[in-house]
Amino acid sequence: MFNLSDSFQKLPLFQTLQPVRWESLSWSEIESLQQQGTDMCILPIGATEQHGPHLPVYTDSAIVTAVCLYASAATRIPVLPTLTYGCSLGHTERWSGTLSLFPETLSVMVRELAEWLVRTGWRRLLIVNSHFGNLAPIRCAIDRLRFEYPGKFQIGVRNTYELSPEILQYFLHDGDDVHANRAETALMLVIDPNAVKLQQLQDDPDRTSGKIFTYVVPQTSTNGVTGNPSLATTSEGKQLLIQMGEALVALIESAKTEEPPIQWCRDR
Repeated sequence: MFNLSDSFQKLPLFQTLQPVRWESLSWSEIESLQQQGTDMCILPIGATEQHGPHLPVYTDSAIVTAVCLYASAATRIPVLPTLTYGCSLGHTERWSGTLSLFPETLSVMVRELAEWLVRTGWRRLLIVNSHFGNLAPIRCAIDRLRFEYPGKFQIGVRNTYELSPEILQYFLHDGDDVHANRAETALMLVIDPNAVKLQQLQDDPDRTSGKIFTYVVPQTSTNGVTGNPSLATTSEGKQLLIQMGEALVALIESAKTEEPPIQWCRDR
């Protein structure tokens, strides 16, 4: 369980509401949620990977956890424990700290967790992802699950950095390749300010724009950073975090009652 900073917990929302954290509940409390009509969960997926010399390796996991906890507090939808390992192969072994799964491993993990939700009566799962490299494995898992359980289980994914067009533009402000940049640094100044090494801030320009092929990070960055983290401030981090949380709240409120446009299920 993440211990988020006092500055995060002092956001106005948390003065009256608290998130529903799956790992803090007993089985009877989880069953009670279902009996009260809750049939949806949120699964945050992050990563453990280098984020330059100034941010901790759990940055992606911290950001997705914080955004999901915010949304859970507002909607009362339970948040599953964050998957803190993702598909981070692109960071290679150049900088210490990265621990990566292979794409097929992450895909199987997502699928098997979702299958346990199906077995225990949950109908909806919204995956919230904060690391670009995770997206393809997650989509493979979703494709398999929607094939296996049409009419029985609904599943989708949203990326933290794309929760609205405005949020995406902010993340892309200092480069097309989002990593340890101004936005992520600003968010971490709110979520876990003690983990941000301000004396180690080092900007590094985006070198990926316009490229046809994809490259591992040591081929595009000198220090594991892309962008201008030195421009980040706590105030903009707070504003961005609230904006992301509220955007996820709106998505969840719609997802809670969404049904397939056409009803169909297998006769078996």
